[in-house]
Amino acid sequence: MLRDDIKAATITAMKSGDKERTATLRLIGAKIKDRDIELRTSSKDVDDEVLVTEVLQKMAKQRKESITMYVDGGRDELAAKEQAELAVIEEFLPQQMGEDETRAAIEAIKNDLSATSIKDMGKVMAELKSRHGAELDMSKASALVKESLT
Repeated sequence: MLRDDIKAATITAMKSGDKERTATLRLIGAKIKDRDIELRTSSKDVDDEVLVTEVLQKMAKQRKESITMYVDGGRDELAAKEQAELAVIEEFLPQQMGEDETRAAIEAIKNDLSATSIKDMGKVMAELKSRHGAELDMSKASALVKESLT
């Protein structure tokens, strides 16, 4: 289970004295707990693996955006810190699908749904997310779906 893997990695990092890795892993744990608290009041029942993966994906996306902004602003030391955090976060994310695999998945879904025009983009994206949400960068997938449907 992903949550247990993160806890075990945190303990290992603490024992080895790796302060940066420990800090990032604690941050991940805190974000997961925040999400757990959010869901207490919600009527949704979310699978734990999906919940943890969504948290990790959101954190990775935030780090990537920060890295871009820091590099553009000439703050390489901050970009390096964000890059180190991103590396730790990505250790726990499922392997991302390549562009060719993504295109194949989009084509399969288009055929299943008989999608032919840009009007069907919402249906295709929803199905793509339900089938492959953890393995895809949805912003890149969105561009590929749009390209495929035009």
